[in-house]
Order: sequence, then C-alpha cells, then structure tokens
Amino acid sequence: MARRERKARRSRGPRTLDRQLVTPEGVPLNLRLGSAGARAGAFLIDAILMLAVLIGATLLILALASGGPGGASSLYAVVWLLGFFLLRNFYFVLFEAGRRAATPGKRLMKLRVVARSGARLTGAAVLARNLMREIEIFLPLMFLAFAFAEGMATAWTGTLALGWALILLFLPLFNRDRLRAGDLIAGTWVVEREVRALGEDLLVQTAHEQDSARIAPFSAAELDAYGAFELQRLEDVLRRNDRADLFAVSGAIRRKLGRSDEGADLAFLEAYYAALRHHLERKLLFGQRKRDKYDRTGS
Repeated sequence: MARRERKARRSRGPRTLDRQLVTPEGVPLNLRLGSAGARAGAFLIDAILMLAVLIGATLLILALASGGPGGASSLYAVVWLLGFFLLRNFYFVLFEAGRRAATPGKRLMKLRVVARSGARLTGAAVLARNLMREIEIFLPLMFLAFAFAEGMATAWTGTLALGWALILLFLPLFNRDRLRAGDLIAGTWVVEREVRALGEDLLVQTAHEQDSARIAPFSAAELDAYGAFELQRLEDVLRRNDRADLFAVSGAIRRKLGRSDEGADLAFLEAYYAALRHHLERKLLFGQRKRDKYDRTGS
C-alpha cells in the first residue's frame, strides 16, 4: 500500500519543463525551463568564447613579456591570473546583468535568466549565481591541476576533486527545476525565450485594426504607471502570444489603469506596448530613465 501511494505521488508530480511564474502584481505567466542540453550547449559556446579571449590575452602578455625587462615575468604572471579570474567570473555577470539577462551562448540557445519570485532580476542574484560557478567547477579543477603540476596528487585527492566537480556539474539533472547550485542560492531559473517577429510591425501596424480602433489613447499618467522592466516583461508576453498570459496581463494592466476598453486582449497590449515604449524613449531624450513602476525619479 505504501509503495502504491509513493508511485501515485510521483505520477502526479510535474514531468514537463513547463512552469508558472507569478509576478508581484499576481499575474501568472507560463514559462518553459531550459533543457539540460540547451544549457550545456550555451555553456560550451560561452566557454569557447572565453577560451578565445584568454588565448588572445595570453599571446599579448607573452609578447609584452618578451620585449619587456627580464625581472617583470612574475608581474605578467600575476596580471594573467587576475585577468583569468575576472574573465571566468564577470563574463557571465556582465551579460546576465544586462537587459537581455543572457550571455551570448544563452542568446544563441534562446535562453535567459529570470527570478523565480517573478520580481526584477537583481544584480545581487546574478552575482551570487555566477560566483558559485567558481566553487562548482573551476575551484576543484584548478585544485586538481595544481596538485598534478606540483606532484602532490594522490588517488584520493584526484577522486575527491573530480567527484566534487561532477556532482555539482550534473546537479541540474537530479532536480525537477534544472537548478544549478548557483540557481538554488540566487533564486533564479533559466528559461526558454521564444523568438517571434516583434519589431516595427508591432509598433506601426497590427493585425487587429478594428479592435485597436476602439482603444482610447493613453494619458501620460497611465504611461507613467510602468517602467522599462515592465515594458520588457510585456514584450516577452507578446512574443509568446499565449492566450492565458495575454488575458491575465491585460486584465492586470486594465485594473491598474482603471480602464474598461473593449476589444481583444492582444490588441490592447500591443497598443499599450507601443505607447509605453514611445513614452519611455521620449523621456530618455531628456535624461529621465524610469527603471520600473517603483522608480519615482523617472516619473
């Protein structure tokens, strides 16, 4: 009986990568987690790019060292080690802290990082998830390399370092949300980002002219209700074009603005996206940047 109950509980558990993220406004958004293969491919692409940068920097330092004073070799070695540390850590931090929240590898694999709470992805979360990579991968591998170089490696130290790296490396395969140790600490997900055409056709013309004609122009106060962060989230919703998401988000925006426009949810969101984007871009011309709805400096 107990074994049957355990099997029933396992069968009811989520077996797919589809998840629901709830924003601070209480709006549920349907997302799909990045697969282990996609994440591994993204990391491989980033590793190749980092290796190319490292090789170029190494050749440059060797050229400088060969033409410089003889006693400066130790200084160049320190510069190389410091540059390698900054590259392998802040390469990821720099790109994931940006607007796209993705490294070049993640962008090619159509992935991005989001906060599991549904709130804005903070710099502290990005820093935490990426500094953990030093402990997950680089530290045990560097310990093993130095141990072999100095002739201090034994079967136990080699097995311990390799086991440490493998356990943390394959941790995403053993939890249903595909979380690295860094994701567990930072409270983040790596999700798929579907790419659909969304550019000038979204801003200039839509396929819902009749519904759009019913929507009254938005006032400055209504456009000041949101900022760049919410604009980005709205763009993601329009890219996915999921009916449930469109209904939930349009309802939340209408309630916040106190509007009761007739027409389809997609037409309303397209119109508000175009108006909000134009409003924020125009304010940027005057040096006013509104980061999100809580930012009063850009209002």
